[in-house]
Amino acid sequence: MAYPDEVLVEGEQVVIHKHPHWKMLVLPVLVLLLVVAAGSFLAALVSAQSWAPWVWLVLGVVGLALIIRFTVVPVVRWRTTHFVVTNRRVLVREGVFTRQGIDIPMSRINSVQFRHTLLERLVGSGTLVIESASDEPLEFEDVPGVERVHAMLYSEVADEVP
Repeated sequence: MAYPDEVLVEGEQVVIHKHPHWKMLVLPVLVLLLVVAAGSFLAALVSAQSWAPWVWLVLGVVGLALIIRFTVVPVVRWRTTHFVVTNRRVLVREGVFTRQGIDIPMSRINSVQFRHTLLERLVGSGTLVIESASDEPLEFEDVPGVERVHAMLYSEVADEVP
């Protein structure tokens, strides 16, 4: 899915557009499977009782609430978080109802670093650290293909230098 062109300035082109790494979705999927399994087990336990339909209703409501809170919300948060590198800036946007974002012009970037643990190396993600003219370096966690993003961003910053 391409990043919306209406947020780009004239002549600006998207170089990289990524969502956070899929590892953020492992726990929500496990919660979904656990809630479905536990709900099914409990529903089967009470199926022979005369009051079973009321328990099924309660199990359904509780299960649905748990799935919305611990599966749907993280998936929507993941889907609405964007890490974008253009030929002029780095953009990060996140949020559904209240959006927040940061833009870093290429000309203000002093250095680009990355780090990743052994597990992150195995799944292909990591943390991208961008030092700009601001006081603190900005860290972007769970960037998929962080080494490739680092190289591409470094290339864009090097092209920007006169």
